Amino acid sequence: MTFANPGYLFLLLLLIPVVGWYIWKLHNTRAAVQLSSTENLSHQPKSIRVWLIHVPFVLHVAAITLLALALARPQLSNRWQSESTEGIDIMMALDISGTMLGEDLKPNRLDAAKAVATEFVLSRPNDQIGLVVFAGESFTQCPLTTDHAVLVNLFQSVKFGMIEDGTAIGLGLANAVNRMKDSTTKSKVVILLTDGSNNRGDIDPQTAAEIAKTFDIRVYAIGVGSYSDQVRVPIHTPYGVQYGTMSSEFDETTLRNIAQLTGGEYFRATDNNSLRNIYQQIDQLEKTKIRVREYSKRTEHFMPFLTAALLCLLLEVLIRFFVIRTLAE
Repeated sequence: MTFANPGYLFLLLLLIPVVGWYIWKLHNTRAAVQLSSTENLSHQPKSIRVWLIHVPFVLHVAAITLLALALARPQLSNRWQSESTEGIDIMMALDISGTMLGEDLKPNRLDAAKAVATEFVLSRPNDQIGLVVFAGESFTQCPLTTDHAVLVNLFQSVKFGMIEDGTAIGLGLANAVNRMKDSTTKSKVVILLTDGSNNRGDIDPQTAAEIAKTFDIRVYAIGVGSYSDQVRVPIHTPYGVQYGTMSSEFDETTLRNIAQLTGGEYFRATDNNSLRNIYQQIDQLEKTKIRVREYSKRTEHFMPFLTAALLCLLLEVLIRFFVIRTLAE
């Protein structure tokens, strides 16, 4: 049984002071006739009036209880449901090199990637998701987890300069693969986002892709950068931040080969909207398998409680004004 308005059940707390007051009143009521001793009366049987005098109060408490239950609207539900879910393990490999500060995406490539990836994480509550970052080196920012609040916080703390600059795509991909190679989940995915060409690290991107294929891990590769010849980018100097320009070209061929070899896809994000659309496409391609069959029918059952409350009140009135008054006379 469930209640449609459970807040009314707090009315039952009012019974505590009511019952307390009644007990206090019984103990502090003075007798109308004073006797020197009640020893001879203690063995006498109590009259029916002694017992009936408490019945109206008991009925009053019962009426309040039943009325509170009726206001809470008790409902019975006939329901059956069957559901099966299969989560997906997703490691996100994010490039945080200096070129990711390019401002062809707003406010820059790195911040745009973090914002859209955060939306993606929050839209997939059934999946284990982790984060690997890479530049000249690579490390795991967050292992696979279903605690997406923690993951989002760690995403927000990612920034340029956390590790040595450069672009070690192969190392970043290999690190992501290593984090999920022992997973028993049937579906394993790496989302690799970068805007450069591999120029650092001891592992070639092609080798990392072959390792991913060995462990049946699909790689969705996202190349970030507009088709503009020159992109505005901040440059950190001893005299502060200066602005310069860089070419937006990068090694798309390698990213396509990685995706093709592992059974994934390659995407090109040229602005914020296209990046968001890419994550939406990946979300559709990697939908969690859910089968739900549900039936629910609820019926109201407040009327029996309301009827019983009215009967208690009626019975209280009858006993108080007819039975007890007659005995008193």
